[in-house]
Amino acid sequence: MKKKSLSIAAIMFLLVFGLALNGSAEQGVTDTEIHIGQWSPQTGPAAPWGAVARGTDAYFKMINAEGGIHGRKIIHHYFDDGYNPAKTVAGVKQLQEDVGMFGWVSGVGTACGLAVKDYLMGRKIPWVGPSSGSSHWVDPPQKYLFNDYPLYSGDAQILVKVAAEKLGLKRIAITYQNDDYGKLGLAGARKQAAKEGLSLVAEIPMNVADTDMAPFVMELKKANADSVLMFIGVGQVARLIGTGKAMKFDPRWMTTTTCADAPLMIAITKGLFAGTIVANFGLFEPQVVGIGNTEDVNNPSHPVVKKYYEDAFKKFAAKEERWGLTFVAGMAYAEPMLEGLKRAGRDLTREKFVAAMETIKDFKGSMGRVSYGSFDPNDPHCRVGQTEIFASEVTADGKYKVLMDWTEMPYVKID
Repeated sequence: MKKKSLSIAAIMFLLVFGLALNGSAEQGVTDTEIHIGQWSPQTGPAAPWGAVARGTDAYFKMINAEGGIHGRKIIHHYFDDGYNPAKTVAGVKQLQEDVGMFGWVSGVGTACGLAVKDYLMGRKIPWVGPSSGSSHWVDPPQKYLFNDYPLYSGDAQILVKVAAEKLGLKRIAITYQNDDYGKLGLAGARKQAAKEGLSLVAEIPMNVADTDMAPFVMELKKANADSVLMFIGVGQVARLIGTGKAMKFDPRWMTTTTCADAPLMIAITKGLFAGTIVANFGLFEPQVVGIGNTEDVNNPSHPVVKKYYEDAFKKFAAKEERWGLTFVAGMAYAEPMLEGLKRAGRDLTREKFVAAMETIKDFKGSMGRVSYGSFDPNDPHCRVGQTEIFASEVTADGKYKVLMDWTEMPYVKID
């Protein structure tokens, strides 16, 4: 019996000693590496948003070149899901179960994120910065999920506020995707319109597959809308504006952070996007500081964004990559995760990481201020992260003219 006890003790000693040498017992963490996963549409209908993951990749390479996090390099695994939730599920499970991720960052799309949310949360795997302003990430809150993309309801609130208070427009309409994305926009628009003493003159749902915009333009014209909020996809925004032009309907078009990549939208609309009012949640491109300023897309002046341009984009992006909002947003979504990893210390575990994330208050990178709190299953605000946005008018050369500076826009539930 004594000999058996010694054998067990020896085994326990070796296990503990081995873990100490490795630096961590946590999945996805070695003495020299932290493995982080991400999905994004590199192909398919949402391929322009694939730049998010490429931006994150350049950001992590910049961090690694500067020494990593507490001596560990970030190993970034991202895959193309084609904006297809079934492929998202397959890819996430493959990386998580065959390779082993410490956590996940960003991930484009509400439907794609919802397809894996329960899988990740059920396994207590951290997920930071979903690339979608859906309320599903915060209501009900999840202990291991940290949102940092301002919710779509906030986009709608600031756009209505600008329309009513800055531009004096009163007949505000909305076209919205008939899903969580669009319905959050509708909820925010209704809330802000009521604050302004207005009612929306038209609320027009649109399905993702809709391509003929003429019926929607006719309905908007019939409502005599002087401004139209567009909570729809990039391609539908372009087609709606183009169809409106052809049908001699020219309201003040307004759209979300999702469709706010000015150079991209100017290009695909052949210039018709000029004059559109967009919500902005980060100091990306072209850099805008203060009211009414526009600056060169290739010469960002904000110190954080300038660093990203010089040390991440120019050094690590592919030659054919375009410096733009979508690419830089991929860096921004990961900023709170990096801050949490730094605060968690060298002895990294998922629980220590979550605790460290909960200490983040008014963190400022390239986005608005980000704050979290102790987990409370009844309080969505503990995981909302960011509620600050600003609004700009897109200029003909693909720059921004700020109309309303950073503004706090509270979370609005869908009725």
